[in-house]
Amino acid sequence: MNMGAPLRIGMQAAPFHADVAHAPEGAEAFWLESLDGLRIRIVLWRGGTRGTAFVFPGRTEYAEKYGLVAGHLLARGFSVVVIDWRGQGLSTRPPGAPMMGHVRSFPDYQNDVAVALAAAEALALPAPKLLVAHSMGGCIALRTLLETRIFRAAVMSAPMWGLQVRTALREIKAKALRRARQFGVRATVPAGSSSDATEVSRVFAGNALTSDPAAFDRAMAQVAAHPELGLGPPSAGWTRAAFAEMGRLALKASPATPMLVFAGSEEQVVSLRAIRRRCARTPQARLVECPEGRHEIFMEHEGIQRLVWGEVDGFLAQSDAALGEDRTDETASD
Repeated sequence: MNMGAPLRIGMQAAPFHADVAHAPEGAEAFWLESLDGLRIRIVLWRGGTRGTAFVFPGRTEYAEKYGLVAGHLLARGFSVVVIDWRGQGLSTRPPGAPMMGHVRSFPDYQNDVAVALAAAEALALPAPKLLVAHSMGGCIALRTLLETRIFRAAVMSAPMWGLQVRTALREIKAKALRRARQFGVRATVPAGSSSDATEVSRVFAGNALTSDPAAFDRAMAQVAAHPELGLGPPSAGWTRAAFAEMGRLALKASPATPMLVFAGSEEQVVSLRAIRRRCARTPQARLVECPEGRHEIFMEHEGIQRLVWGEVDGFLAQSDAALGEDRTDETASD
């Protein structure tokens, strides 16, 4: 991440669909210009003085989906910034294929991180900085933590440090079927399955995302009301870039940043084995496995939410204590 390069932040007002977000009042949305010239949306809530939490969403996600998470963070004293990654949400999408999730290289996402951090500085949002990431956002977050020491601590939900093989094969099968149909070749799928790898997520029964019907319905209602927030399956380029990045990161040592990591016992999207492996070799990481939890830990039922935010409170208290010790050391050295 090139934090020393001049960034054309822009800071033009952007839309935010408060009608479906279940978010605290006072949201501010901005268009930013990334270093490589793309328009990136951030949504922020001011008011917290404990620090600023930066939310890194997963693939297909958008700021409105994190309205309730923003509320939890605000209640804990944080200002909040949520990023719409390039290619999804209301940020710049691939020309001619807006519903296709695509990125040339995963390190390109660091341009989005850089401009969001620069905007937070321009807006004088409070320090220290907390990173909150889910799924693909956890993959992006790991590189961010390896390249900069800006974040004091990180909370990860089902980080994409590996993908389950069946998930990858389902995506590949869907692409092959769509390509065959484009060329007029008849193609069929087994009864009860779908040629669209994301179609299974549109029906609650058997979905891999959450065991909470209310959370599932909220997400579906958001996209139904504002279809421009939706996203289809990833491109072949995204898939190659994702596996390349996960492979590169797997070879790297863990960052020094303290991490609290959540994973569901019923995880079917990312690799639970990869998460366990990373946490086992990272003394500053603590893994909490949520019984009966699926992929979207922040969108799970009330029992898991109590577990998650209770763990977050303890983790943040430890972080605050460590920050106080550092400040005491700095005062003594002066």
